[in-house]
Amino acid sequence: MDNPSRSERSRKAAVTAALTIIARDGPGRLTLDAIARESGLSKGGLMHQFPNKEAVLKALLEQQFAHFEEFANKFRAEAGEAASQPELATQISISRELIAQQYSVAQAMLGALAQEPGLLADARGKDAERVAEIRAEARDADLAVLRWAAARGLALMTMLRVSPLPQPDLDRLFARLLDDDQWMAFEQPGAPRDR
Repeated sequence: MDNPSRSERSRKAAVTAALTIIARDGPGRLTLDAIARESGLSKGGLMHQFPNKEAVLKALLEQQFAHFEEFANKFRAEAGEAASQPELATQISISRELIAQQYSVAQAMLGALAQEPGLLADARGKDAERVAEIRAEARDADLAVLRWAAARGLALMTMLRVSPLPQPDLDRLFARLLDDDQWMAFEQPGAPRDR
């Protein structure tokens, strides 16, 4: 096996091990030693790929961001353009997908937050870009952002395991958030779009 292939395999093994440790033992138990043990890599081999725990967490978050970017692109291509507000529909669907993937995403985010809150700066920046897109496509920007925030709140409560809602209730609420027709009665055309 060539060096780039071996290197990529080691990176994937380390990221998978980190996710396993965070999910099983909590983010406080994530150390380079624990990752080396879990992945079967030597500590030196691990440190060749990731010089510190923050680098592992960053790679873990990047993996999650890539998954959701792929999900968003697929959704936009298959269903999003049929919606009257395609970016809003995409972002609500991503929040629903967050719940479906909750353990990997929640644990990665919690691990990153516990270690280094600044690691989520990119996520905040991307969310700000998405909110700007949602505002730009909406007749009532505030209502569109409210729908996005409701979907994100449902997802985060579920990820953090503090939601009192069973899955059928969540499914029904997400369906309502995605239903543009029922929201038209609440729209106030001409509401501010750029903030």
